[in-house]
Amino acid sequence: MFAKNVGGIDKILRIAVGALMIAAFFLTDGPYHWLYLLGIIPLVTGLMGRCPLYALIGVNSCPMKK
Repeated sequence: MFAKNVGGIDKILRIAVGALMIAAFFLTDGPYHWLYLLGIIPLVTGLMGRCPLYALIGVNSCPMKK
């Protein structure tokens, strides 16, 4: 459906930030700690290599195939 449009450093940062946010969900407590669950979004887009928002605005951080 979507072409791969996330690669390189972008992919690594998405996975790291997503994992840290999900870890913070389990390690913190407070009225808004559930917001850390939004880390699922960068984690999944990083693991899949596809970002629907990037597709909408025409951004591609994947290296070009030769």
